[in-house]
Amino acid sequence: MSVLEIRDLHVSVGEGDDAKEILRGVDLTVRSGETHAIMGPNGSGKSTLAYSIAGHPKYTVTGGTVTLDGEDVLAMTVDERARAGLFLAMQYPVEVPGVSVSNFLRTAATAIKGEAPKLRTWVKDVKAEMELLEMDSAFAERNVNEGFSGGEKKRHEILQMRLLKPAIAILDETDSGLDVDALRIVSEGVNRTREEGEIGVLLITHYTRILRYIKPDFVHVFVAGKVVAEGGAELADQLENEGYAAYVKDSNELAAAEGARA
Repeated sequence: MSVLEIRDLHVSVGEGDDAKEILRGVDLTVRSGETHAIMGPNGSGKSTLAYSIAGHPKYTVTGGTVTLDGEDVLAMTVDERARAGLFLAMQYPVEVPGVSVSNFLRTAATAIKGEAPKLRTWVKDVKAEMELLEMDSAFAERNVNEGFSGGEKKRHEILQMRLLKPAIAILDETDSGLDVDALRIVSEGVNRTREEGEIGVLLITHYTRILRYIKPDFVHVFVAGKVVAEGGAELADQLENEGYAAYVKDSNELAAAEGARA
């Protein structure tokens, strides 16, 4: 069992007078076997949370803690976080010209596990996972994300997750840019991993459509850099019907009151 614990996390972007606080005290715990959905309006800090956990240098942690199985994640380099069991499926995967998908995947697996996977077994596993994600075998010889469609990029992200077998997977708006068929295929890949029971999933999204395929155990409403409400899957249905307006209004009023007291 792995546990990702986030306590009173504060994160800013920029430096000096240009610094702007994005996360304003985030508390969250994700355990193996749990799926947590983070939902909120644009600009609420959801992706900032994902990239801060992963160690993106653009974001500066100014307070709070992030631990994985009791180990200080914030003290780790990006590659150490990956080896510890954290995985981030990016909203906008980048192109890596000159590096084939097959080489990228095996190099990543070698770096994380500390030794190269046995070639015969590895090729078999990659082929099997690609077939389940309805990816053509020729895909493995293409350069990473170069000329990929939105659906191909997101399938590649899930392919990485399936093969690298992280303890905690953070999926940053994996549903964005996907048509109905691609959304179903990607969701099925996530669900296969969930059914194995050994992974904790932090799923970041604006919309409930992906939650029709991936049923969350917990839903967290994220507004103005913090979690403002929590509940079960029924909360996602409420958000679908009512939107975020009430939570944004409450958050603005609270900020105004705190400003007045200051």
